Amino acid sequence: MHAAPQPITPPPARPTSDHAAVALKAFGRIAEAWDLKLDDAAALADMSTSTWKRARNPGFKGDLTRDQMLRLSALVGIYKSLHLYFDETIADQWITLANTGPLFDGARPIDTMIADGLPQFLRVRNYVDALRGGM
Repeated sequence: MHAAPQPITPPPARPTSDHAAVALKAFGRIAEAWDLKLDDAAALADMSTSTWKRARNPGFKGDLTRDQMLRLSALVGIYKSLHLYFDETIADQWITLANTGPLFDGARPIDTMIADGLPQFLRVRNYVDALRGGM
């Protein structure tokens, strides 16, 4: 006799504060490694600059939307893939360098993600994964 399958619990409608804290800490480290301007880091996180200033500090009590969590998750994946494919210097500069790849048309990847939002984050994530043979 087979046991009945366990129901799949959907993710919470809003991320928990623990999830947000981990995501913000990781993105803060990435923003530092990438040497991002404050405004660029805030725009990537889909926050105002003043909110990003508060959010990057330990103990931030604000919530993140699902969109923000997806953005930060994609950025962690991009960071990891870049470091698997390139040496550290290029991996940390890649996001801010002009790129002639098909997704960028000479623009910097960071600018395309800021301009085009979450769909571009996911395209960039897939692109970088494909570069390293992950697809």
